[in-house]
Amino acid sequence: MKKQIMLSIALLGLTTPAFADITHKMQTSIQLTVDGAGSQATRLGSTYSVTGNNITLDTAGGLDSLTPGSGVGYSAADYSVNTAGNAFSFSESFIEGDATPTATTVTSGIVGSLPMLGSTLTTSGGVAGSLAGTIDTSGAMSVTAGGAGTTAIGQFITELSID
Repeated sequence: MKKQIMLSIALLGLTTPAFADITHKMQTSIQLTVDGAGSQATRLGSTYSVTGNNITLDTAGGLDSLTPGSGVGYSAADYSVNTAGNAFSFSESFIEGDATPTATTVTSGIVGSLPMLGSTLTTSGGVAGSLAGTIDTSGAMSVTAGGAGTTAIGQFITELSID
């Protein structure tokens, strides 16, 4: 019995120690954002079209000259029916495009006036208001909501790796 105990102790002494790497990471972060204002405008052009059958063009119409700062305008055409008493069709259309806008000026990050064109998308910027976030020495977070168009995100991540 003593030999078995001695043999067990000897075998326990021969076992190799376990080597394990343990990594523990903790991370706290706060992200605060305020949306910026923006505007996207697309100028629409003028169009003029005419179609028909059994008609004759007497005086040509069409788009007028483009003048900076104004719309293009058009001149109507004059037509007459080719064969009186016969069926005829006629269609003339004009769409006034946007006037040529003046240049947009940015001063101290602010655009004083935005162009209003045929297709315009404008978004207002956020208002920071009381938007705030803090992380103290113990890792505790404090996030305070701001005004419209703001986001406050607080995050705590803990990671445990055993290799």
